[in-house]
Amino acid sequence: MSEYYDIDRANARLPELRQALEGLRAMRLEVIALRDRIIELNATQLVPGATPPAAPAPAAAQDDPPDDETQRLRLRMQGIVDQMQGAVSRIDGWGIQLRDISDGLVDFPALASGRPIWLCWRLGESDISWWHEVSEGFEGRQRFEDMV
Repeated sequence: MSEYYDIDRANARLPELRQALEGLRAMRLEVIALRDRIIELNATQLVPGATPPAAPAPAAAQDDPPDDETQRLRLRMQGIVDQMQGAVSRIDGWGIQLRDISDGLVDFPALASGRPIWLCWRLGESDISWWHEVSEGFEGRQRFEDMV
């Protein structure tokens, strides 16, 4: 940790961070849906004799042969992954540690009485009210009021 946040600076970063994390969460869900569709399209190739599930394909892709649709979906997935990498790089550039996309969990490097700690925040929390030791994770979170 080379750059440290104080509470005010970390809280000031939350609007941008909230937007980035919500975007990452949505992109993650889209990647999962695309992956599942690719698996569905290729189930017969993965398991000899298997028949694909009867779930309907998206309207735009119903006329595409499975290989064409798979290629289109993979390209779309790669585009989303590239966007996700950009968002993660942006968060990393702020000096914030992204811990979990699905929970929107992040840690801000900070100092308490001269020792390094993490200011801990996740999507859904209004502001930063938690911290934990560098050697601990989310389970070790403590409220600021409990800081000694």
